[in-house]
Parts: sequence; structure tokens; C-alpha cells
Amino acid sequence: MRITQTLTAALAAALLLAGCGQGPAAKDPAQAGVGQRLYGKIAFKPCSLASPFAADSIAAQCARYAVPENPALPKGRQVQLNIAWLPATDEADIAADPVFFLAGGPGQAATEVWPTMDSAFREVRKHRHIVLIDQRGTGESNPLICRNAKGDSAVMEDDAGGIDAAVKFAGDCAAKLQADPRYYTTTDAVRDLDAVRAALGVDKIDVVGGSYGTRVAQQYAMRYPAYTRTVVIDGVVPNELVLGSEHARNLDASLALQFEQCRKTPTCRQRFGDDPRAQLRELMARLKEHPVEVEYRDPTTGELKRDMATAGAVAGLTRMFAYAPQAAALLPLVLNEADQGRYAPLMSLAQLIQGQVSEQIMHGMQLSVICAEDADLLKDDPADVDTVMGSDLSTVLVAQCKAWPTGKRPADFHAPFKSSLPTLLLSGEFDPVTPPRYGEQVLKGLPNGRHLVLRGQGHGSFASGCMPKLLSQFLESADAKQLDAKCLGTLDYVPPFVSFNGWEP
Repeated sequence: MRITQTLTAALAAALLLAGCGQGPAAKDPAQAGVGQRLYGKIAFKPCSLASPFAADSIAAQCARYAVPENPALPKGRQVQLNIAWLPATDEADIAADPVFFLAGGPGQAATEVWPTMDSAFREVRKHRHIVLIDQRGTGESNPLICRNAKGDSAVMEDDAGGIDAAVKFAGDCAAKLQADPRYYTTTDAVRDLDAVRAALGVDKIDVVGGSYGTRVAQQYAMRYPAYTRTVVIDGVVPNELVLGSEHARNLDASLALQFEQCRKTPTCRQRFGDDPRAQLRELMARLKEHPVEVEYRDPTTGELKRDMATAGAVAGLTRMFAYAPQAAALLPLVLNEADQGRYAPLMSLAQLIQGQVSEQIMHGMQLSVICAEDADLLKDDPADVDTVMGSDLSTVLVAQCKAWPTGKRPADFHAPFKSSLPTLLLSGEFDPVTPPRYGEQVLKGLPNGRHLVLRGQGHGSFASGCMPKLLSQFLESADAKQLDAKCLGTLDYVPPFVSFNGWEP
């Protein structure tokens, strides 16, 4: 299970943020040695951040900062946190409070996803430093990588081998790690964030998170309100939510909204019919009974391959593409092609998704989070049976967690987020994993909060329309209610593709 998908990063991006820096030390860091800059107590050196989904690399300052893996054993094994600092670009006018950027997943690394987000924060970066911390267990902060027999970073769910194979995969992975997975939870990550804040000499920070990062942001603001200036959460995960419990129904609700765009488009409706969802259901049922061997081109190498088209491949493609409207616009076309027996486009896209996701999500860290914070609360729901994803997700997660060393969560971990801190909440109208109702739910506890729902958008809204400008304005004013958000009215729906040449003019 994943809250933020890599495909979204490639097409729209949904991430978390965290910032750092303050006062004179932030404006004029001391020289700590040849090529080094001192920020508080941490010495940084030049580096660059790159992503296969971004055209340009980002110049930054990088450092390592050691924290105890087990907080009860401060002299025991240490986790070397990987940190990147992006200095504010207007050196004459730098705000005291930096932005801490928190990535999604759980399992993504902030330094790896930032290049896809940097342009959305160009205005923010004029006056504020950005600090990226690879959450423990991700990126270069002692990553908890689980690899399959082929050496690939594998997804948690093992569709081919069933539950027994998935459980064995989890147990084998845990046994090979140079880490104690019990100490790679959200609570541990929040403690790390504040340790870095203190080491940087920063009094207050602006926490910005996307998807799973919104959980981290809320938990930080709850535990350390005195050190938090503002909160921005995009693709909101309520504290009360049990991760994985509503994914299947949320996806189907999103698909209903997105397929409605096809029904409203005469050419799309004429070509693909009145009910793409029914077509999808029939296609999956057919492939579940009789998987089909397909010849297709590898989308990255052009190599001709043969593989089995399965119901799981269709479900995975549908789920991933629903995250971004630009990708979801392809769904009626690709599903119709498959329904007509032309599976090559579906298989190529499924292969592309698998390659993008596998190396960006640290599945061991993901298990550490979910097993400690959610698994004991997961229950099978009969309403999931007829959904695209079905009811297997919670079943597999609960089973895997029995083989995974499991940490603990605070007693109030799932308490609603209630705070007087200035908070900006963002939701995409079509978000298939964190729908707008989640934002409304969290807003009830935030007297100084405001929730913006972006028309036609999916999971991750930082870069949509005029949102970068509004984000900068909020971080300057710390007043969400005074924002003039009329400019978001220019956002429109992505037309569905009726052929591989694109949509109708």
C-alpha cells in the first residue's frame, strides 16, 4: 500500500516538505572548511539532487546528521540522516523560519522527490530556506530495502505467490536488514525532525507535507507546537485514518467521477460506451479466470517482451493512473483496447509503472510504519469485495505484519489533529486515495485553517494552476483565510483520450 505513488511524481507530484534555517546563521552561514557551509551545528557541502522524472538537477547543500536508532539507547546504533539544504535565493531578505519538506509513501525520500517539486516552490524559495530530510528508512537514511529473488526492489503485495509468499517475503527481508525495524515509525521520524531543527538552531519551522507526509506534519505539529509556525498539508491523511482501510472504496469513488468525464464527452461516450466501470469489471473477471500471454514493447528499452496480462495488472494500472488526471484520461482508451483483445498498451504501461514505483518506495520502511500504526486496526470490509482493488490489501498487510518486527505508537497517535496553528489544507477533486472529505474532516479541529479543493485535480496539488503563488503568500502571511483563491477557478478538467493521438479538439 502506498499513499504517494511515483507515477504521480512523474505526472503531477505529491510530496511533503520540511524547512529549516533562522536568523543571522541562516543568512550568512559560517565557512566550516573548504567547500563547506555551517548551518547551526551541521556542516554542509555542495551537492545536486536529481530525479529520473525531472529534466534538471537541483543545486543544494548536503550533510549527514546522526541520531540514535533506538531513543532509549542514545549510544547504541546510529542512523545517519541524509539532509539537503536549499538556501533561499534572495539573500537580502531571508525569513527566520525555514520550510521542512516531508515526502510521501510511506517509503519515499524527500531528496529524491524534490526535483519534481522544486518549480512549484520557486516563489517560496526566494525568502525561505528549504530543508529536506530523508526519513529514516528511506533514501540515504539507512534505507529499509526489500528485494525479490531477481534483485529488484519489490512491492509488498505478491500477486503471484499469494499471502504465504508475501509473508515469507516480509520475514526474509526483515532478517537481512542492518536495522531494527521497530524504530522506523512516524513517531521516530518526528523525533528526528525536531533533532535536526534544534541542531540547525531554528526556533520555528513551517512544515509542508503531501500524502503520507501530511500524517508526519500533523504528528510533528501535535508533539512540537511551540516549534511550529505554519502547517501545509496536501492530500490530507486524517490522524484517525487507518492506512489501507478505505483505499479500495476511495479508488472506486474517484473512478466514478473520472469516468463521468467520458460520459459527458460525446466522442468518448460514443466510442467507449456509457459505463467504462462495467467494462473494467468484466475485463478483470475474464482475466482472473484466464490470464492472457501478451507480446509488448518495454516502454523504457523498446525490447520486445512476453508476459501474462492478469487482473492484478489491470487493477494496478487503474489504481496508479487514477492518481493524476493527465494519466487517468488514458484509462477508458487503454481499458477498451484490452477489452478488445489488444493488451499490448496495457502491458507496456503496467511495466512502466512497476519500474517507476519499485525503486522509489522503501517497502521495509513502509511495513515498519503500517505494522506499528495501523495493522492491528485493519478489518476486512465486505464493501471492498466488488471494487477494483478488492479486499486483499488489508488481508496481506495484516499477515505480513505478523512476520515483521513491530514497533509501538503513542496512545494518542490516532487522536484528531486539533490546533490553533495557521494551516492550509489542499485536496484534489478526483483524488483516489485522500479524497476532499478527509480535508474537511481535519479542518474541523483547526480554527485558523482553510481547505482548498482544486477542481479536476488528483493526488497532489502543489504545482496546480496558481497554487505555487498561493502557497508562497500563505507562508509569508501565515493567514490562510485571507488568501484570494479566485485564481484556482481557471483550473479545468483534462479531456479523456479517444485515441492514442490524444483527445478531440
